[in-house]
Amino acid sequence: MKAKINWLGECAFAGEASSGHTVIMDGPPDFGGQNRGARPMELLLLGLGGCTAFDVVQILRKSRQEVTDCQLSIEAERAETDPKVFTRIHIHYRVVGRNLNEKQVARAVSLSAEKYCSASIMLGKTAEISHEYSLHEAEAS
Repeated sequence: MKAKINWLGECAFAGEASSGHTVIMDGPPDFGGQNRGARPMELLLLGLGGCTAFDVVQILRKSRQEVTDCQLSIEAERAETDPKVFTRIHIHYRVVGRNLNEKQVARAVSLSAEKYCSASIMLGKTAEISHEYSLHEAEAS
């Protein structure tokens, strides 16, 4: 895996992933940025969320659970002094589907956190990561 970062001026950078996708990063105005993109630390949280959501949905599908939606809410706290690493991260999974088995959802969240989600395991070296989930019945179609 490779990435390229190109400075766009002031506090803005374009990050290009080896897959060819680009994201814009920028700083807040009080640090000279123009708020044209996400902050790099925000992208770490987004990466964590995407990684674990992918795992949970895939595990549930393999368990023959009829998942119709999965949304995550993530809250994080950072250290007050440099380096301002994440110290606490809480992830809430909102899983929507038909006749979901709560034990299967709990198992999927646990497997992602403990075995499959590289981002979670890596960030867990500096942050206390907690998880919770809620199940919601999908609307009849």
